[in-house]
Amino acid sequence: MEETGALIRKRRVTISTGKGVTLKQVNGRSAVNESINGHGDSGNIVTKRNVSDLPSTTSKERKKRINVPSDRQSCHRLQESLLSSASGYRNYRGVLNWCVVMLVLSNARLFLENLLKYGILVDPIQVVSLFIKDPYNMPAACLVIVSNVFIVAALYTERRLSVGCFSERVGLLVHSINLSVTLCFPVAIVLMVKSMTPVGGASALGVYTVLFLKLYSYKDVNKWCREMSHAKARSLARSLSCSSIPRSKGSGVDYQVSYPGNLTLRDLYYFVFAPTLCYELNFPRSPRIRMSFLLRRLFEMLFFTQLLVALTQQWMIPIIQSSMKPLEDMDLPMMMERLLRLAVPNHLLWLIFFYWFFHSSLNFIAELLQFGDREFYRDWWNSETITYFWQNWNIPVHKWCLRHFYKPLRKSGVSKWLGQSAVFLASAFFHEYLVSVPLKMLRPWAFIGMMAQLPLAWFVARFLRGNYGNAAVWISLIIGQPIAVLMYVHDYYVLHYREGSAGGGPE
Repeated sequence: MEETGALIRKRRVTISTGKGVTLKQVNGRSAVNESINGHGDSGNIVTKRNVSDLPSTTSKERKKRINVPSDRQSCHRLQESLLSSASGYRNYRGVLNWCVVMLVLSNARLFLENLLKYGILVDPIQVVSLFIKDPYNMPAACLVIVSNVFIVAALYTERRLSVGCFSERVGLLVHSINLSVTLCFPVAIVLMVKSMTPVGGASALGVYTVLFLKLYSYKDVNKWCREMSHAKARSLARSLSCSSIPRSKGSGVDYQVSYPGNLTLRDLYYFVFAPTLCYELNFPRSPRIRMSFLLRRLFEMLFFTQLLVALTQQWMIPIIQSSMKPLEDMDLPMMMERLLRLAVPNHLLWLIFFYWFFHSSLNFIAELLQFGDREFYRDWWNSETITYFWQNWNIPVHKWCLRHFYKPLRKSGVSKWLGQSAVFLASAFFHEYLVSVPLKMLRPWAFIGMMAQLPLAWFVARFLRGNYGNAAVWISLIIGQPIAVLMYVHDYYVLHYREGSAGGGPE
């Protein structure tokens, strides 16, 4: 009887599965890890293990474990829920698709409601009247043509400086006068010419602002070249510029240019039309023009232009018109309701404008001119701070500010905080310049909005992190812009229409 018991204790325990099984210690108890393909047949013995090899436990526990069914019935393990931050789960593609579907459905409802309430308001002819009142009188176009005078004046000044006809002090004076007139001359024309429309004036001032920044960069880079010897000028041309791809011209090759060989009309006008604000002697160039890429960008430009016009006329303008009475009556609840109603279409138009301008239009120009540097924006949508947003959503302006404004200030001993404040101050000035002057009314809303970015940037960087910071950036974009739009539209309405009605003018 004792021998029989010994034999029973030494009897091998067999575990059968369809494929393979291994035993291991999990949480102080024997467990089975198995990989099963298809159905498990109990007739195939794959692994055998002596009971004596199991961890040393009491006889009672051993008998209990032997009588328990296979551990393949254990279906639980230590793990976090997917939505817990500790789970490390990041694949929310389905949630993103759901958000897109909900966004499309909600805006489709708003669009249908708008059509049922107002009918079709899209009028392409009205768009033309926003730029010109009289087809035989186009002051904005004439103003843009006159800008060539300032381009030629900058080139003439640089040529005189390169041969020593002008001293550096005289050259700086001439450039300062030329740049000052570049900003002030269009302001005088826009304010004096009554046939100038707000949209036409804003477009002309935008051209002059870009030209001012380009000519300032042109002046600086040529000055840096003059400060070096002729040999170092070639080195500067190579160090300041990215390496260009040699382009064959018949039997010859287009090589890098050095100062003062860059002082030509061809070189300057290439820079004027190039999608950049920072001048270089040798820009990176693409090897060829890709026609398929060019046509895609052109199609996007035309399509999104029509979409911007249609959404503005059909969606934005009715909301703005219905917001005038609450603003006049200072009805705060209704003002908040109109603000939130305006926030969605305004933000959608801003996003479409961003893609139309920074991706479609600038890439179209770059491809046409074989301009190689296509970094016009970075991932500003992932911004977790206000500062990161302003550094990445408009790369041409950011590069100009960093190269020609912020770094010179830092080299002169200005602190980092004062330098950043000065950059925001200059940006606030140009924002107000492009809004108040075309509307022919001095209002500080754009200036205040830009300067308010400083305390907001400090608050977000100090108290908000990660997704909370990104949410704060999005909220500032979605809510901040409609506030400025309502302020300007209200003041423009009061100044031009209510006063006109009181004086017997058209309502």
